[in-house]
Amino acid sequence: MARERIPVRKIREVLRLVHECRLSQREAAAAVRVAPSTVQDYLKRADAAGLGWPLPEDLGDERLEVLLFRRDETRQVRGMRSPEWQTVYAEKRKKGVTLQLLWQEYRASNPDGYSYSRFCELYARWAKRLNPTMRLDHRAGERAYVDYAGVTLPYVDAETGEARDATVFVAVLGASSYTYAEAQTSQDLPSWLWGHVGAFEFWGGVPAVVVIDNLKSGVQSPCRYEPTVNDSYHELAVHYGVAVIPARVRHPRDKSKAESAVQSVERWVIAALRKGHLVGLAGANRAIRQRLDWMNDRPMRDFGRSRRQLFEDLDRPALQPLPRSRFQLALWKKAKVSIDYHVEYDRHYYSVPHGLIHATVDVRATPTTVEIVHQGTRVASHPRSQVHGGHTTRAEHMPESHREYAEWTPARVLRWAGEVGANTARLAAEIMASREHPEQGFRSCMGIVRLSKEYSPQRLEMAARRALDHGVLSY
Repeated sequence: MARERIPVRKIREVLRLVHECRLSQREAAAAVRVAPSTVQDYLKRADAAGLGWPLPEDLGDERLEVLLFRRDETRQVRGMRSPEWQTVYAEKRKKGVTLQLLWQEYRASNPDGYSYSRFCELYARWAKRLNPTMRLDHRAGERAYVDYAGVTLPYVDAETGEARDATVFVAVLGASSYTYAEAQTSQDLPSWLWGHVGAFEFWGGVPAVVVIDNLKSGVQSPCRYEPTVNDSYHELAVHYGVAVIPARVRHPRDKSKAESAVQSVERWVIAALRKGHLVGLAGANRAIRQRLDWMNDRPMRDFGRSRRQLFEDLDRPALQPLPRSRFQLALWKKAKVSIDYHVEYDRHYYSVPHGLIHATVDVRATPTTVEIVHQGTRVASHPRSQVHGGHTTRAEHMPESHREYAEWTPARVLRWAGEVGANTARLAAEIMASREHPEQGFRSCMGIVRLSKEYSPQRLEMAARRALDHGVLSY
């Protein structure tokens, strides 16, 4: 029985209703007013042609009809041996390999084969059948794409038994689509950076470029033309010798590979683990790794080979080696040097040379060290302290004489506090006496005196008396 022909626009509608709207074949047939057998026939033809949903944007009606109903245009002609287009596609992604070189190799073993122009034409027709993200010309080892999944992964806190939701970091290599994913507690800067470290170690090497969305954790100031990567992320890039390129705003093709990888992780990893009763973040990541292995070993419909096979053939040989030492996370912040020549980081105060009073500096903190940088030069380095409210002071940072800062002597601070009342002055005196150097108490005393702008002197005096009675010598 001859098949029922319908307009191509109805074919598109059938594919949309079945794949996007999730209608049954019978429901789709009723919606477009054709027989259910016709719907079934077109779905089979689309599948045989390697067409998924959505259809490629550049796929016109005439070309769609050719793919579905006419004989394969890449068929062998007059006994000619057609190239293995999947092999051509994979080889073309290797550095320095061009279609002309591949055609020359093909003709060397097939002297009567296709001409170069016909070879290119047939390859282009074959490549159009691929998913749009596969068609992009990704060179081996060149680019990786990173982003966060749009859905979370439920797990149970191992200590409290509370139900929590983990955010999922996703990274994918451009040439092979070899994918990495990791559950994290949040999308903060440390999580973002450790996600990159995990991906590089998972791949056993580093790509030349990492393409990111304009995520707040990675980009300090989003801009279409000159986006600025934050200092901590820049340090990671320097450590691994990788370039970071933020995707352009409103240019979805810049990050289409990442979006495709995120969709795959959401579908094959997160959705599959949603009822897994995962205990702890470590348990969630073990389960993710198992699902990732399955997904990376699964043949891709558009290409017929798995992500792992492509990774071993394309990306792994082209990746840069990992550095000898592991990345050490450092967080940066800007701070203004106070009159006591100290800057604050994580509620502790670190000294800088006294000549930098009132200057704006950069503070770089690792788990063990706090460094202060002024105009690109490191001016101080201290062991990191966990004592909140404490001071770390180096003698060489102190002025030989505080005459040039006479307005901020202990006597001046006591006079200022005395204007509020006797209890406030006594509290200021005891705060400065409790410090190794009186100047280390200036900041607390100033904060207390400035409370008189918000509260009456009588109330501040009562608070100071209560602080003295309980031995609380702090702001």
